[in-house]
Amino acid sequence: MTGRDAERGAEELAQAFEARRPRLLRVAYATTGSLAEAEDCVQEAWLRLLRVPDPESIRDLGAWLTTTVSRLALDALGSARARRERYVGPWLPEPLVEDLKATDPADRVTLDESVSMALLVVLERLSPAERTSFLLHDVFGMSFTEVAGVVGRSPAAVRQLASRARQHVDGGRPRFPPTAAQQEELVTAFAAACAEGDLEGLVTLLDPGVVWRADGGGKVIAALPVGHGADEVARWLLAFMRRPPTLVRLASVNGGPGLVVRDGGGVLTVVAFTIDAGRITALDVVRNPDKLTAVREAGD
Repeated sequence: MTGRDAERGAEELAQAFEARRPRLLRVAYATTGSLAEAEDCVQEAWLRLLRVPDPESIRDLGAWLTTTVSRLALDALGSARARRERYVGPWLPEPLVEDLKATDPADRVTLDESVSMALLVVLERLSPAERTSFLLHDVFGMSFTEVAGVVGRSPAAVRQLASRARQHVDGGRPRFPPTAAQQEELVTAFAAACAEGDLEGLVTLLDPGVVWRADGGGKVIAALPVGHGADEVARWLLAFMRRPPTLVRLASVNGGPGLVVRDGGGVLTVVAFTIDAGRITALDVVRNPDKLTAVREAGD
């Protein structure tokens, strides 16, 4: 092989890898709940690919990369579990925040199915093997045989792991999820009710059993780490709004409409909403600054 042929082969390999990068990032992020760890997994997979003596011998590059990234992400999740046991307050995934108007609605639907905050919160209750088996088979379409190679179990065992995980996930998913337009309308109404101090209007938007989870990570105050019930959550929100925020922006958060807020104390906050049957059933509030380094405050 000439030097020019080798250079062309390297360029084609890099292009093939970059074409698969978005999927690989989703796989790793859905597994770990951390964008930084997901990026590390994908980068390590690229380095391992470069060390393959003959990349052309890989029959299915996409499958090879997905398997490699999945194994790396599973290892990262195992290490992260120990750290999360020492975490201060509730732990929430690092949010994926994009400009809502710049995100294609079709892409948001696809993204929502694999990395919605509601799904990621439910996945935190599963063992690493259950989480990985469910994600790779049910969400990313890998066969049980392929998943078995990732988690180190038999295909039959993986089938059982995915089945158990599916029961948990189905119990935590919205039964009547809204369309993207309905979700955006409800989040906009929520922001308006908070700004206007409309307690009654806010309560009508919240499910009676709504759950509030706030992740400050011990870095910033999360005065209401966990809250339950429409009245408690609504009153807390209005108390918070007595010191008006300097920024409230509608954004795409993990594939669905959410809010980016800089409060009166200068703390940046991202709010993700779970909506079922026309009401907000969960608000997941990320305030830990370590998880918000990639969040842009302006819409442009």
